[in-house]
Amino acid sequence: MVSARSVAGQVFLLQLAVVVLLVAAMVVTLAVQARHQGTENARDKVLSVAEAFANSPGIVQALDSRDPSAVLQPFTERAQKRSGVDAIVVISTDGIRYTHPDPHRIGKHVVKGDPYRKAVRGTALTDSEVTPLGVSVFAEVPVFRPDGSVAGVVSPEIKVKKVNEAVAGQLPVLFGAAGGAVALVAGGSALIGRRLLRQTRGLGPAEMTRMYEHHDAVLHAVREGVLIVGGDGRLLLANDEARRLLELPADAEQRQITDLGLPPGAAELLSSGRTATDEVHLAGDRLLAVNVRPVEHYGGPVGSVATLRDTTELRTLAGRAEVARERLQLLYDAGVRIGTTLDVVRTAEELAEMVVPQFTDFVTVELLDPVLRGEEPAEASTEMRRTAVSGVRGDPPLYPVGELIRFASTNPIAAGAAGGHAVLESDLADSDGWRAQDPERARRVLEYGIHSLISVPLQARGVVLGMANFWRADASPPFGEEDLSLSEELARRAALCIDNARRYTREHTLAATLQRSLLPRTLPEQTAVEAAHRYLPAQAGAGGDWFDVIPLPGTRVALVVGDVVGHGLHAAATMGRLRTSVYNFSALDLAPDELLSHLDELVAHIDHDEADGQGVTGATCLYAIYDPVSGRCTVARSGHPGPALVDPDGTVTFPDVPVSPPLGLGGSLPFETAEFTVSEGSQLVLYTDGLIEDRDRDLDTGIEQLRTALADCVDRTPEATCQTVFATMLPERPRDDIALLVARTHLLDPARVADWEVPSDPAAVSRVRTDVTRQLETWGLDQVAFTTELIVSELVTNAIRYGTQPIRLRLLNDRNHLICEVADGSSTSPHLRQVATTDEGGRGLFLVAQFAQRWGTRYGACGKVIWTEQSLHDAAAEPGAGLGDNLLDLWTDTEL
Repeated sequence: MVSARSVAGQVFLLQLAVVVLLVAAMVVTLAVQARHQGTENARDKVLSVAEAFANSPGIVQALDSRDPSAVLQPFTERAQKRSGVDAIVVISTDGIRYTHPDPHRIGKHVVKGDPYRKAVRGTALTDSEVTPLGVSVFAEVPVFRPDGSVAGVVSPEIKVKKVNEAVAGQLPVLFGAAGGAVALVAGGSALIGRRLLRQTRGLGPAEMTRMYEHHDAVLHAVREGVLIVGGDGRLLLANDEARRLLELPADAEQRQITDLGLPPGAAELLSSGRTATDEVHLAGDRLLAVNVRPVEHYGGPVGSVATLRDTTELRTLAGRAEVARERLQLLYDAGVRIGTTLDVVRTAEELAEMVVPQFTDFVTVELLDPVLRGEEPAEASTEMRRTAVSGVRGDPPLYPVGELIRFASTNPIAAGAAGGHAVLESDLADSDGWRAQDPERARRVLEYGIHSLISVPLQARGVVLGMANFWRADASPPFGEEDLSLSEELARRAALCIDNARRYTREHTLAATLQRSLLPRTLPEQTAVEAAHRYLPAQAGAGGDWFDVIPLPGTRVALVVGDVVGHGLHAAATMGRLRTSVYNFSALDLAPDELLSHLDELVAHIDHDEADGQGVTGATCLYAIYDPVSGRCTVARSGHPGPALVDPDGTVTFPDVPVSPPLGLGGSLPFETAEFTVSEGSQLVLYTDGLIEDRDRDLDTGIEQLRTALADCVDRTPEATCQTVFATMLPERPRDDIALLVARTHLLDPARVADWEVPSDPAAVSRVRTDVTRQLETWGLDQVAFTTELIVSELVTNAIRYGTQPIRLRLLNDRNHLICEVADGSSTSPHLRQVATTDEGGRGLFLVAQFAQRWGTRYGACGKVIWTEQSLHDAAAEPGAGLGDNLLDLWTDTEL
């Protein structure tokens, strides 16, 4: 609240009183002005009414008529009403009234005053008079005859009372406006008073005077110099400390800064007005920290305020603090920049690079050979391999990188390795033990300018991994005792990173070795596809990606790509288990969806049995079967990216293959398959997600990039396609394994396929045997005719005896093998068994197994297929006649 005792309250009351007086004077002035203006308006009005009436038509004739009053009285009454005057009196030149508002006064003489006499003489005028009813304003205007003589006088009259009433009607508006002005000014004054109250904190004049006196005393008492400089460069104020620090003369104030004899740098700073923070300037034998801030004067040029502190005594402490800060920063940088990779050599190089030139001029790092291989040193050794060198110049005469150095026992480096502590040689020229290592090289090192050494062992978990050597040269000061702790801390941090990299290298080597041993080294021979592959481990190490090409019966082939999430030994071992399982399930000739169902169940059991919690959840797989006879491809996938298909004309598509959850997560959900026709010469491209996904691109972008890369691979071999895709898609630093399998499809010539419908009649066996022999002669396969007839006879006979319709026989000649397939509608499973001498049957399957290279059974939606495979290149000689006769005796007793 504004108090009358404060400066703000007194200012407010003074402003309010001045405003009230001004408003009152304004109101009185306006009222007087309004009254005067009203009287003047009344004079103008009566004069104009009199002039108009005196010059109206017929007025002269009326005055000269026999009875002027009878003619003029009605006329004046009407004019009086219309003009708003109180009376219009027409008077003769003799002073007789012809008209008057009061009829009793008509015909009577008027008082012949000076205005009337002037009017009779022909002068128009206005005047006022005081009557019992108040002040009236009237006019006297002569009426002229055509000859210029005066016929009479017209005298309108209006009372001033009416004028005052008009003025009184304006007074409320006037007073209202005055009151509003007072309120507005009072409100503004109150706001100004409140602002002034905040700024003066409610102090009165005497208190403010004391406050300014106190501030002035403080200004001159503080131990910091204060200068106020005007915008024109003149010194406006300087406290006692500023005068002492700058040795200012007594009359320094109001003089130009440049005329005070200040040091050039300080004078330039103070006169420029630019902002400065703790700029150090030399003034005599003092170091002054100067701070300058601009101050804008209202209506004047910009000035500045400067403060000065004597920092001479703090300079030494500041130098020590700066050294400590730099060393702390160096340790912080070491924690950030050393160990960014899990590579032993690179970690040693990072140590060498980050301390030059902040701490030393040259750095060399030696590591034991077992450490470089990822092994743990069995015992301490002074034989080390130089791993990293860094310096301010690139040609130091030190041992080069890669050199195997056996340090002499007298060398400080050997002493540090043996004792497990840092060794300081502040002057290498006086170190006989160091020079004894290699006198000639030591001489060249000293001539080069290197003069000081700290050698620190790189120890982790109590094991010495190598040595870090810090060298100083030329003008750098020699190392001192205070440098030992810093070098040891740097070496300690580097040693932990090197040990982590060593252990990772060991695990990475083991994982890579296991990975290579589990992946296929060569692809098996088969005629269905021409295949090529690529595998690239992630930067973090080998992982769980795998691929496979598995020949299947009937010239078919299975193409497999899988991925186990993660890296290292566990992922590689899990990949091996899954790849082996897929190979074994493929031997059962299962459909892709059935195989993935078995694999999903297997992964679920493995996850459940893992005792250490390292389950393999996250494994994915894509399994495709291609049949070169029909050109059909059947695909199923479990959480894996779908395949790409490159048609012979260059069109790249991604067939829509239903996706199922990753292996181990499917539960009871069935797997779905997709089946589509593949043109001969097309390329099936299978890959893992590491090829299309990366931190710099999403899945959709990767798919489009793969489409573009494959579009350029028309008429290329699968090997060239792999090369192109890797060159286009490969990330610079892959975070995940990448497996790629490209297979160009072939179709089996229809002329190399023969099939027959077999009726359920034992007599049909001989006809089928004859047809098979004839077909083999057409193909030029007479060398296998006997064994093929035997196999066909046994399989067809047992299909007729134990199977159901439809029964079909198919022969496939793929140049390398002859495949015989007998299909029937039954799902009974054949078994190979040992037959006793007295048994009448059971020898047929045994004979088939003896003469075929492979045989087996696969099941379909409508029965089974029993197949055999005979090699056409390594076929044995045809059996002799005696054996043939013995075998013919067994044909009728064969059963499956």
